Amino acid sequence: MDDTGVTIRIAGAEAIDALEPLWLSLHEHHRRIAPDLVMYADERSWPLRRDLYRRWITEPGSFVLLAEDGPELVGYAFTHVFDGPDDTWVSGDRIAELETLSVAASHRGRGVGTRLLDAVDARLSELGVTDLYISTLADNHAAARVYERRGLRPLMVKYARLAASPRFRSGHDRA
Repeated sequence: MDDTGVTIRIAGAEAIDALEPLWLSLHEHHRRIAPDLVMYADERSWPLRRDLYRRWITEPGSFVLLAEDGPELVGYAFTHVFDGPDDTWVSGDRIAELETLSVAASHRGRGVGTRLLDAVDARLSELGVTDLYISTLADNHAAARVYERRGLRPLMVKYARLAASPRFRSGHDRA
């Protein structure tokens, strides 16, 4: 615990169902950042994400960190650890991907996200995992700045053509 009263603790599969409100808060945040993207409704998004979490958490080393303000869950970081090496980049035998970092709107700007990232780094160090991937929406410039201040750099840009998003259809698809 620090002077904000928020504690960070590690959890596993037993915590997944409790993540729903924070996932939905992040999902809404993504809709605000990228309003041109057509995203699943909450009722569809959460079950899909929950199923991914349930699959990823079974992989050795994967973990979820919870940020709690008293009894209230106010943030989490879900980190998926998988076997390496990467097929292109020189990497270790284990690679981590921060799949989700979510902080409740009521606690944003109070250092909770930074503390979660610090705890992710500490846990990965304990596991001997040095390679970390983090993705963010292209329009989420604030998140990109946070990650770059931590020494991460853009590695790839992912392009997409999404049938449900007119903005993302190629010129070849238009009449």
